[in-house]
Amino acid sequence: MSQEDPGERGGLSIDPGVLRKVVEHSADGVPGTLRVPRKLAGLGLGEHGSSARITLSGNEIDVRLDLALCYPAPVRSTVDAVRVAVGDEVERITGYRVRVVDVTVSALLPETRARVE
Repeated sequence: MSQEDPGERGGLSIDPGVLRKVVEHSADGVPGTLRVPRKLAGLGLGEHGSSARITLSGNEIDVRLDLALCYPAPVRSTVDAVRVAVGDEVERITGYRVRVVDVTVSALLPETRARVE
């Protein structure tokens, strides 16, 4: 039996949808980012976190990320932390390198707390 390098036995392809989910999950884990209510025609449909679009170019990806931040979180430092977290996590999990993370802050919201009635 041959002791081949595992990388020599086949290829690996990661679906862009999986890369997008890794990006969103890592962005949502940064302190200061928020999940916001999802509504359609005034009906509550749960919550959603960040929303990402990715563009693949070989082993590199470009990310466009839309997210909500907690007010009064420092926007610049929170976005910088999101960029670092996304780049580190994507590379750690998938081996892809993140070239750029363009961030749009779509909302600044007070952190919600559980309400007791």
